[in-house]
Amino acid sequence: MATRSSIDPRILGATALALLLAACATTSPESESALDQARAAVQRLEAQPLAAQTAGKALQDARDALAAAETAEREHKKPDEVVHLAYLARRDADIGEAIIDEQTAHTAMAQAQAQRERVLLEAREHETALARQQTQQAQQSAQASQQQAQQSQQQAQQAESQTRELQQQLQDMQAKQTDRGMMLTLGNVLFDTNGDTLKPGADELVSRLAQFLQNHPDIKVRIEGHTDSTGSDAYNQALSERRAEAVAHALEARGTPVQRIQAVGRGKSAPVAGNDTAAGRQQNRRVEIIFSDAHGQFVNG
Repeated sequence: MATRSSIDPRILGATALALLLAACATTSPESESALDQARAAVQRLEAQPLAAQTAGKALQDARDALAAAETAEREHKKPDEVVHLAYLARRDADIGEAIIDEQTAHTAMAQAQAQRERVLLEAREHETALARQQTQQAQQSAQASQQQAQQSQQQAQQAESQTRELQQQLQDMQAKQTDRGMMLTLGNVLFDTNGDTLKPGADELVSRLAQFLQNHPDIKVRIEGHTDSTGSDAYNQALSERRAEAVAHALEARGTPVQRIQAVGRGKSAPVAGNDTAAGRQQNRRVEIIFSDAHGQFVNG
């Protein structure tokens, strides 16, 4: 019977080699690849900033499955078991990334919706502010128009009142309203027959006229001299001019500026009565003073 000491050492070495080869056979290339993929997937998930907050359960499941796969690999479990556990780890890691992607997309959508709502709100606020501004401008414009209308009405009333006052003052001097404006007729009693020098009795009337013009500095006068038909046209024209100038000089001497006075001779061209009677000829021998409006404008320009 053979003893322990008689066993051939070569037989013992072969046996040990066989056992070693059997142990190495439990780790296959397929399981190593599955483990590498699982580790990479878990590492990618762990690198995500929101992993613990958003996909905590999936992360923990992936870590547990990876740990189990690595334990099975160290304990030389069957390759299929290692591959399965590695697959579970990779699947849980993928689920975790999917959860994070979904949450990120949801957050982005929420932020986009919030941004859209902010933009819409700002647009509405801008439109509201613009509408308010336009309303205020319209109110201010309406108020300005109303004030302008009131001012225009007041000015018109003042102008009408001034016009009535002027007309009343002129009427007090015996002026009358004509189609040429307010007109004061000075009869032949101001001058001697065929003369062009004002009689002393004309002083009071001319002084009143000068005072009126001084009180109303925007009013101008047109002084027209007229004659009857006695005498030649040249004589009558010259006489009418001299008489108009005489009245103009009298006004100037009493302070009326020359630029406010127009003096013209009309001769016998504009009779107001027939020249075939003494009474008619007397009416035609006259000086007419035509007044402008309060703005210095004459009716016929």
